[in-house]
Formats: sequence, C-alpha cells, structure tokens
Amino acid sequence: MSEKKEPSVWEGFKAFLMRGNVVDLAVAVVIGAAFTNIVNSVVKGIINPLVGAVGTKNLDVYSTCLSSSCQGTHGIQLMWGSVLGATLSFVITAAVVYFLMVLPMSKYLARVEARRKAKEGTHEVIEVTELEVLKEIRDALVAQRGSGQDGR
Repeated sequence: MSEKKEPSVWEGFKAFLMRGNVVDLAVAVVIGAAFTNIVNSVVKGIINPLVGAVGTKNLDVYSTCLSSSCQGTHGIQLMWGSVLGATLSFVITAAVVYFLMVLPMSKYLARVEARRKAKEGTHEVIEVTELEVLKEIRDALVAQRGSGQDGR
C-alpha cells in the first residue's frame, strides 16, 4: 500500500500565498493605504478650510456638554465634531473611489463586453451567410450533375 504524503505546513503556506486572490488583496491594501494620504490631504486642505470659514478648521473641537458644567476634561461631552470629521472622510473616500475608480472601470468593462458581443454577432452573421452560400453551391452542383446526367 502506498501512503499519500500530506503536504507540509510550509508547502501549504506557500500555496496559500501564491493564490491570486491573496496577491490581489495585498495590492488592494497597499493602494488603499496610499489612497488614504490623498483623502486626508483633501480633508485637511479643502474640507477643513471650508468648515473653518463657518466655524473652526478643527472639527474635533465641536462638542456638546451633557453635564451641568464642562470645563476642560471634566464633565460629560459628546464629541460630535470627531464623528462628523470621520464621516466626511468616509464619504469623500467613497465618492472618490466610486467616481475615479469604480465608475470608469465599469464603463470600460461594459464597452469591452459590448464589443465582444458585437464581434460574436458578426461572427454568427458571417457563419450563417457562409452556410447559406455553401448550401447554394451544393444545390447548384447537384443541379449541374443532374442536368449533365440527363443530357447524356
């Protein structure tokens, strides 16, 4: 009897790392980290000054006091400015990813798919036309043979 050798832990780990989806995920994480810098720059350079025109550039200072007195770090404060800043960062990130990456890529893929379907459609038309021509040639040859045999 031959025993099947189980792959070693190292071989299994190597196979796991060589899967395409792991590499794609690693690339996505690296691109996402680089993209975070762009979003943070947009928030700091554009959004915060626009908010600063109304109030302050730093959204973290916006808060509401729930206790009777809030002085310094004493009292219960709701830091809604931090939540607003994080929400704006998320919305900006999602909008930039959608409008600059997802939307153009989906339009490109739709165009490629339409071209592929159009190309398949022309192949089908050509194949049908070729088939019809071959049938006509066959019928003409059969008719020629038939008339040639009758004339002997």
